[in-house]
Amino acid sequence: MIKFLDLHKINHRYEAEIRERIGAVLDSGWYLQGKQNERFSRAFADYCGVAHALGVANGLDALTLILKAYGFGEGEEIIVPANTYIASILAISQCGCMPVLVEPDLETYNIDPDLIEQRITDRTRAIMVVHLYGQAVRMERIWALADKYGLKVIEDAAQAHGAFYQGRRVGSLGDAAGFSFYPGKNLGALGDAGGITTADEALFEKIKAIANYGSDYKYHHIYKGVNSRLDEIQAGILEVKLQYLDEDNARRRQIAAFYREHIVNPQVLLPWTYAEDAHVWHVFVVRVPRRQAFQAYLEEHGIQTNIHYPTPAHRQLAYTEWAELSMPVTERIHEEVISLPISPVMSDDEAGRVVEIVNGWR
Repeated sequence: MIKFLDLHKINHRYEAEIRERIGAVLDSGWYLQGKQNERFSRAFADYCGVAHALGVANGLDALTLILKAYGFGEGEEIIVPANTYIASILAISQCGCMPVLVEPDLETYNIDPDLIEQRITDRTRAIMVVHLYGQAVRMERIWALADKYGLKVIEDAAQAHGAFYQGRRVGSLGDAAGFSFYPGKNLGALGDAGGITTADEALFEKIKAIANYGSDYKYHHIYKGVNSRLDEIQAGILEVKLQYLDEDNARRRQIAAFYREHIVNPQVLLPWTYAEDAHVWHVFVVRVPRRQAFQAYLEEHGIQTNIHYPTPAHRQLAYTEWAELSMPVTERIHEEVISLPISPVMSDDEAGRVVEIVNGWR
């Protein structure tokens, strides 16, 4: 069986270093907001090319904290792609704002910049871009719109650690960015974890306080905050794995290039990228009209797959207010996409076997 993602094998490569970090935390007796967090935050900020980074509990919290720190709330609108994981939209709802869905383009599956302006109103406060599947959003048009209408740009970079746009990494392309370090991400912890990056020092200090019960120092609370902190063990693990992220992303690009060159089945629509360094291939998503049969065929031949995602947000029971909303491009994507195995620990033989089986599909 070729696993979709072999997390044990991925993390086993760093076992000695990870055990060393866990031991250091145990020996220190300091489990939150300590030296491991300081080291990882500094390293991740430098990696992304920004002044500030903060570890938080998970990726959803990262996005929610950014919106809370800006003070966005009831009656205000945030533009967000319709084709995304529901966390992008939940963060907006949790702040009392209205998510305004915009269709993707079928080349990148990211938000279509040409469709954004028609959705902007006098209640719009920000554009949330999602670097979906690992590919950086093309930002030029979005920056222009944000400047024209005085909007904030918030990145959901949960799937795109290390991707570039015009020489800058995701996490530095907007006013603030939220990351997930869920175990299956390109940079994954060994549990739930998330992070925020920004060049805005005042925003950073506010987010930092809100995430710590609204406190700027112990027992002094200046905001109605929450508890969302990255623990020391996960911070240490993430700093270890950050050292290997570019190497792992390079291997993902090699496998993606091999797939794109050798999968020649006309029934399987391959993904496209506008620049090789723009995509870190968190997932390798193809589109197949008869997806259920295709997935069963691959399973029979020992190849695990996944679907990102089977049901769009506007068709979820959580958002019954959108029951009549039509998003035909998004709906088509969600009906056809299926993700093939890709990871930094896949062998050439495994990638070749995937190609062989996919090309045999009829």
